[in-house]
Amino acid sequence: MLLAGYMVPHPPLAVHEVGRGEENEIRATLDSFAEVAGDIAEIKPDTIIITSPHTVMYRDYFHISPGKGAKGSFRSFRADQVRFSVEYDQDLTRAIADEAESSGFPAGFSGERDRELDHGVMVPLYFIDKEYKDYQLVRIGLSGLSLADHWTFGKLIRKAVARTGRRCVFVASGDLSHCQKRDGPYGYRPEGPLYDERIMEVMGAGKFSELTGFDEKLLERSMECGHRSFTIMGGAFEGTEVVTRRLSHEATFGVGYGFAIYHPADS
Repeated sequence: MLLAGYMVPHPPLAVHEVGRGEENEIRATLDSFAEVAGDIAEIKPDTIIITSPHTVMYRDYFHISPGKGAKGSFRSFRADQVRFSVEYDQDLTRAIADEAESSGFPAGFSGERDRELDHGVMVPLYFIDKEYKDYQLVRIGLSGLSLADHWTFGKLIRKAVARTGRRCVFVASGDLSHCQKRDGPYGYRPEGPLYDERIMEVMGAGKFSELTGFDEKLLERSMECGHRSFTIMGGAFEGTEVVTRRLSHEATFGVGYGFAIYHPADS
């Protein structure tokens, strides 16, 4: 069963060995990561399902990371000493792939171009691992398909979770707009703050059904990277009343970082 869901960003700067003190300028983000990690530690899930826009991605196919596990590090961010080794939940990944195949849905294990863990996965795990490590992982990429397809994929993931009986939490990794300040790395567009305000209103209230109604032009112009990740999670919680806890939002460096926690109301 799905025991909780989390909207989280993935700024490498938040990792102390990468930020080297600069991470203290996004204190709300650090505090929210600690709260998410603590919540997961209290639940003690068997498996963490994580969706990331930086995992292998195809235009017309959802990639599920195959095999027994994977490794990764922050060497691309000058912190090679921060390393990860995760074990995949092979029963659950196979169940998800089987649900997709039986539904004729384009998702599976094919086409893994890069086996290493990406920072969209490692940044959340950096904080989670400080509090809880006794889990297996399911790692899933996004696609260029419609928002409705991302929602449908979430529903298939939920069916697979129910079939296996796993106690799972869902971590939807994704930054918000990347163009919120003129002196930021991507400059400023008015769609940036506009997207962040709307997505935080929707996710902060747990109104998942509104995720598929966002204008694709707004998503593109705002330079967001997490919307499809959030939409998969929304699909996984379709039909479930959730108790939502909005944690924080900030865009100190011109990129939006948003957090929220979701618990099924009957849990």
